[in-house]
Amino acid sequence: MTPDDQREVLDRIARGELYTESEAAFQAPQRRADLVFAYNQTPPGDTSARRALLEAILGSVGERTVLLSPFHAGFGSNVHIGDDFFGNVNLTFVDDVEIRIGDGVMIAPSVTLTTTGHPVHPGQREDFRRFSRPIVIEDKVWIGSNAVVLPGVRVGYGAVVGAGAVVSGDVPPMTVVTGVPARVVREITDDDLG
Repeated sequence: MTPDDQREVLDRIARGELYTESEAAFQAPQRRADLVFAYNQTPPGDTSARRALLEAILGSVGERTVLLSPFHAGFGSNVHIGDDFFGNVNLTFVDDVEIRIGDGVMIAPSVTLTTTGHPVHPGQREDFRRFSRPIVIEDKVWIGSNAVVLPGVRVGYGAVVGAGAVVSGDVPPMTVVTGVPARVVREITDDDLG
């Protein structure tokens, strides 16, 4: 594939248009599967080795980051995490394009952040045809267990995504969303300070 062909595929990806596995194969060197495997096999107490691996895997990683094993990533290199992040076990990043996570974010067990989906019609799914749209998780967000955040979603500052929610649209700041599909159930106010 020529550099011009690669640029054309990257442009389509950036626009959220369909592309195939074969067309995107030139991106394979950005995958960090072996490093993710090594991280998941590194003892929790070996904090310096785990930190070094996270820095090698992720596109960027802030200070005071906790990411419990195991975690999974399609690339790893497209994930950017801010400061004071906590990610519990079985966090999955389907990061064919960027996932940006702000500061002070907490993610519960078995959450999936997926930037990629596939066409509904089976005739459009040959060669793993797909589309990808970035995900943004703003500062101070809490995502509950088994939630799924779908392509193109922005979760606003301070929001809470309830356990088991499937988030297919943007989440306003300082709100709680739950359900399938996720819907705003209430605002977060000073009354929540207890």
